Amino acid sequence: MSTSSVTAANWPYPRWVAHRGAGKLAPENTLAAFRLGASHGYRMFECDVKLSADEVPFLLHDATLERTSNGQGVAGEQPWQALSRLDAGSWHSPSFAGEPLPSFESLARYCLEQGYFLNIEIKPTPGLESRTGTVAANEAARLWQNAAVPPFLTSFQPLALAAARAAQPQLPRGLLLDAWTDHCLATAQELACVALVCKHTLWNADTVAQAKKAGFRTLSYTVNEPAEVQRLLELGTDAIITDRVDIFKPELQA
Repeated sequence: MSTSSVTAANWPYPRWVAHRGAGKLAPENTLAAFRLGASHGYRMFECDVKLSADEVPFLLHDATLERTSNGQGVAGEQPWQALSRLDAGSWHSPSFAGEPLPSFESLARYCLEQGYFLNIEIKPTPGLESRTGTVAANEAARLWQNAAVPPFLTSFQPLALAAARAAQPQLPRGLLLDAWTDHCLATAQELACVALVCKHTLWNADTVAQAKKAGFRTLSYTVNEPAEVQRLLELGTDAIITDRVDIFKPELQA
């Protein structure tokens, strides 16, 4: 895998990224969501990865199960066998009843078979930041070992990114930010990141200029309004992560 070739200067990923598969049109972080996002023309997806109690990487945003499944409690305290039996679709709508929580490997194989790109947000259960970063990076490297373009690893947690870097330094990384601080650029540089992935309202002419001067690609989450998309495009940012796969068509807005 020619992962070392992914840099801020050599950026192979599409501008448009479907958030958690298909935003809110399908149950987030399920294979049904990724299939739906793909049907709307998306070729890159964002997902959230954490570890089961027996260290199987799987897709889930929250630390707990209640919001997006019929399970209860802290997801990371349960074994994968139990998690894999949960219904992660009925909460969204009856048509998705029975949709399971996917393992990270099942999503990886789907993306690899279809030629899709993936942004893996490392979303650790609190207290498991380093271990989650290590396992997620090792699994990503294993699964993409024969791929031309690797997945893109991101996290809000510097400890998770540091562990991912130590485990698989060749995989490209991005620091997620929900606030712009005096030290965010230095933190991203210390982690050898290639990009900053910011809450979209943080980008303005000054922050974009700072990021680009420091050598980072500029990505935005979660952008759902046409006027905001236009503002970000005019600022020269590099990628837009959106829920609105139904209104933003990548092939029309390349």
